Amino acid sequence: MAKRNIFGQSIWLKRKIFQYVGRMVRWYLLDPNKVLIYGSEKLTSIPAQNVLFVSNHQTIFTDVITMFHAMFASLNGQIDSIDDSSYLKNPKVNVYYVAARETMEKGFLPKVLALAGAVTVDRTWRKGEEMIQREVNPNDTKSIGMAIKDGWVVTFPQGTTRKGAPVRKGTAHMIKQHQPIVIPVRVDGFRTAFDKTGLKRLQKGVALSLSFGEPLQIDYENDPIDSIVQKIAIGIGEDHPLDN
Repeated sequence: MAKRNIFGQSIWLKRKIFQYVGRMVRWYLLDPNKVLIYGSEKLTSIPAQNVLFVSNHQTIFTDVITMFHAMFASLNGQIDSIDDSSYLKNPKVNVYYVAARETMEKGFLPKVLALAGAVTVDRTWRKGEEMIQREVNPNDTKSIGMAIKDGWVVTFPQGTTRKGAPVRKGTAHMIKQHQPIVIPVRVDGFRTAFDKTGLKRLQKGVALSLSFGEPLQIDYENDPIDSIVQKIAIGIGEDHPLDN
């Protein structure tokens, strides 16, 4: 119980959160809908560390929770399916996700979910509903780099659940700096099934799809930032004009 991860969090507690919260999420959010997973066999042949998953974003929490379920299932021999919940007995504990600090500090449940692997960062373009411009916090960059080095990290490069939002360049800078394997992910159906947080069910029987793509081909030294942004946008199915 005393073993801790690179951020000083209890690994025993993180595993328990994955198991208990995972079961509740399956019962309330996922089981009433049809979860379709594609390409999760790719997760069985990539390294255990230094992997970055980039995904489009439809709800604050349920996208990443479902991804974690798919990851745990594939690593426990269940490909493209989360039907058998036995994978929750042995979840991968060195998985993380990048989230806005202000989001994870709002209320009890977000604070609990933060213990399940959140790497919290300050948005550089928005604070609450106010649009701002501020420098990247170097401690945030360092924390993301530590998480990538330790395991698998999920990030949402659009930085918002707003439909049609462009991919932001910060993710491309992070990729050039830390040079992870980059796996694109496309999620669909979550906006229909859930509210913005992803914790309130709006409809049952919705097809929720999660597709893992091939690793992006990136020349870390020579690819310009705009090129990496474009590769991410195409990979996650959000090929919009570049964000300035």
